[in-house]
Amino acid sequence: MVVPLVNTAVAAPWLRPVPGGWRGGFDAMASPCEVLLDGVDEVTARHLVALAQEEALRIEQRFSRYRDDSVVARLHAARGGWQWVDDETAQLLDFAAKCHALSDGLFDITSGVLRAAWRFDGSDRVPAPTAVAALLPRVGWQQLRWERPRLWLPEGMELDFGGIGKEYAVDRTLARLRADTPAPMLVNFGGDLACSGPRADGSAWQVGIEQPGTAVAAAVLNLRTGALATSGDARRFVLHQGRRLGHVLDPRTGWPVEGAPRSVTVAAPSCVEAGMLSTMALLQGPNAAAWLRQLGVPHALIDDSGHVHALFDRHDGADRADFKDPS
Repeated sequence: MVVPLVNTAVAAPWLRPVPGGWRGGFDAMASPCEVLLDGVDEVTARHLVALAQEEALRIEQRFSRYRDDSVVARLHAARGGWQWVDDETAQLLDFAAKCHALSDGLFDITSGVLRAAWRFDGSDRVPAPTAVAALLPRVGWQQLRWERPRLWLPEGMELDFGGIGKEYAVDRTLARLRADTPAPMLVNFGGDLACSGPRADGSAWQVGIEQPGTAVAAAVLNLRTGALATSGDARRFVLHQGRRLGHVLDPRTGWPVEGAPRSVTVAAPSCVEAGMLSTMALLQGPNAAAWLRQLGVPHALIDDSGHVHALFDRHDGADRADFKDPS
């Protein structure tokens, strides 16, 4: 998720000791961002957390849809003509095309324009069907033309990298820190995370999966390699006729996907892959669990009753440590 920066002043990251190492963090992309480091001294830890903050803010500045100096703003300003993009933007557009193809059009970065109608603020305010319908002609990856490295974006359409931006930032930040030190580390941006490998003592990183609507962990996973990403409706939703509608929208209808799980956490080699799969699962609605099982995707799914349904194997890099039954 990429949101507007409140001001240009950047607060210094914080740092505190934890058993075996250090934990540091900062705010970026509307999320608390943390880095866990094993086996380094305080000077090194401060340096690495500062590097993480620098990379996260760099990506936020480049791909925010709210800033007038971002790549997205430049692309929007030149709609209706061919534009050439840099390698990093091209990589994100390639990944967006992959997401669209693999999801049969359900994962669509042009659907962000629908935010003009929807406000997922926990209220009971739902847009008029006519307001949603009026935006649908401006949605559809198939309407733009992407011929790397050039893009043609039709008038009235928008790009929104929010669905992949935070996960991309996790992967890029981890890569940048690993280029600086071989120390074991875990990068966690708002619950989407990736690690460099096991901890210094060979043990797994323990990661809690939040029970939606609470501060309680519904499950604890052991992560030894790779990444985890979670999609759900814990913080962004509306209430309509007694139903909770999450913020994940079906780009074909412009309306929230109904019958989806409260949350889906997926393990994958990279955070962008994990995020893609967790979002795709939510887009399957009531068929999310069956879709994940059919593909053999390692996951933990929390249903409407708060129960956890999981499929993990040690070879996935993550496995179940503890699952709590809310009943």
